[in-house]
Amino acid sequence: MFRSRPTLLFLLLVVSFSANATKLLIPMDGSQQNHLKAYGIAFWTLGREASIEWLLNYRGGSFLIDHYTEVEKECTIRGVSFQIIADGQANAILAEIGDPEVNMEVVKLEKAPKIAVYAPDGFQPWDDAVAMVMTYAEIPYERIYDKQIIAGVLPQYDWLHLHHEDFTGQYGKFYRMFRSAPWYQASVKESEEMAASLGFAKVSQMKLAVALKIRDYVSGGGYLFTMCSGTDSYDIALSAEGVDICTPEFDHDPIDPQAQDKIDFGRTFAFKDFRLVTDPMVYEFSNIDATDIHNGIGQTRDFFTLFDFSAKWDVVPTMLCQSHEQVVRGFMGQTTAFRRSLVKPGVLVMGENKAQGTVKYIHGEFGLGQWTFYGGHDPEDYQHMVNDPPTDLSLHPNSAGYRLILNNILFPAARKKKQKT
Repeated sequence: MFRSRPTLLFLLLVVSFSANATKLLIPMDGSQQNHLKAYGIAFWTLGREASIEWLLNYRGGSFLIDHYTEVEKECTIRGVSFQIIADGQANAILAEIGDPEVNMEVVKLEKAPKIAVYAPDGFQPWDDAVAMVMTYAEIPYERIYDKQIIAGVLPQYDWLHLHHEDFTGQYGKFYRMFRSAPWYQASVKESEEMAASLGFAKVSQMKLAVALKIRDYVSGGGYLFTMCSGTDSYDIALSAEGVDICTPEFDHDPIDPQAQDKIDFGRTFAFKDFRLVTDPMVYEFSNIDATDIHNGIGQTRDFFTLFDFSAKWDVVPTMLCQSHEQVVRGFMGQTTAFRRSLVKPGVLVMGENKAQGTVKYIHGEFGLGQWTFYGGHDPEDYQHMVNDPPTDLSLHPNSAGYRLILNNILFPAARKKKQKT
């Protein structure tokens, strides 16, 4: 039953629409005027205890909902395209999807996930593509940071996004360009004070403890999503547990001269055989990042292609790749994409630039949970720089690159079922 603040009139409306036996179809193909806000409608509906059928590969991954007046009104208010269809039409769509020869599937969405964004106190929503698109789509989330994670709050959340963080304790490797900037110095001071208050001698030790808490969260069944430097720096931190990989510019004591040889690739989620970049004057963590390759492509030729998975057999990657476009415009970041040769064999590649040997969008399982890494900073700002103005998402309501983020946020709402083998 659709629930908000129940009143007699509202309940009568629910009964009335149930009797009419109609459905509300939110198409997600090229006919949708606002793809991003359509995901917000899905969350808004789930938050009122009404379920949704996600029609994978049907018209771009459309949503099918029982026809409630409140949902229809909300679609109109938010500028989301929809169609009211008879029960018979809905049944015909479901029958088409159920054909074993058709690469489509129905996934039932039942409960809006509780979402956390890992970000510092000075964080603004427009600093991060994920927070920005959730704000635009009107999807609620809570902000947490080191203190809360160390205190053990992660099990309260279904889905966690890592803001563009540096988990190695090197402050984003911004030292060469910004070490004299007031914002950089303030960030260092705040991080050092936070580490001391939590009982850590160095920021790198605090960030490792946070990374391990996140690892345990995923192992216990959590969903992790991160972009840009939150991807490779996270894996590097896990691999360097117990190893000092920071030069004195970052932690006031010497780097371990054998740091590279002590890296343990068995601890990482996604990457293997990478080489650290420890020079504080180089804006790079390791050779995982393929920004150098994409710099040579140029914006007009920078694209990545989504893989076409079997919806009935590979439900998870099919959900994560729902879009009205299979070829997506590329975009840069501190970590733009990943060298395919450094991705572990068991990792699922969902988006790649095959000609350049780079992958953009990857997914995997760890324990009972799952994670997704997405290279780049902002899908609609090709080369976002420090202090650049925020992207106006009202100018990009049909962004295929942003849809991939929203697929991940909606993913935990799906009914869990045993995967086919």
